[in-house]
Amino acid sequence: MASIFSKIVAGEIPCYRVAETEHCLAFLDINPVAKGHVLCIPKQEVDYIFDLDDELFVELHRFSRSVAKGLKKVCPCTKVGVAVVGIDVPHAHIHLVPLNSPSDLSFTHHVTMTPDELADLAQRIAAAIEL
Repeated sequence: MASIFSKIVAGEIPCYRVAETEHCLAFLDINPVAKGHVLCIPKQEVDYIFDLDDELFVELHRFSRSVAKGLKKVCPCTKVGVAVVGIDVPHAHIHLVPLNSPSDLSFTHHVTMTPDELADLAQRIAAAIEL
């Protein structure tokens, strides 16, 4: 069965897309832990990030770095935090979260954003990313 992320890649489920290459996709998390929380995924469905082949593993990380640089331009923060959890969705993904303190990377609290706020933020981040 296809993961929710594979359905997003296939266009079956909409997302707030911020960047895309031939093999990777970045979009806003709709249940963000901070404003600007982005998920970077390989388009190929692989459950565990360490099962990605070497080439795709490196490509996903390079892609995530470009997205993080654009994200930092739009969402003022000290740093962009990186997390790989891999429990909730059986599809490799990297969380990019704007941080001002270590506690900002807590998956126990979330911020609420309207669809209009998410769409506006996605457009601004997308415009700031250089791939």
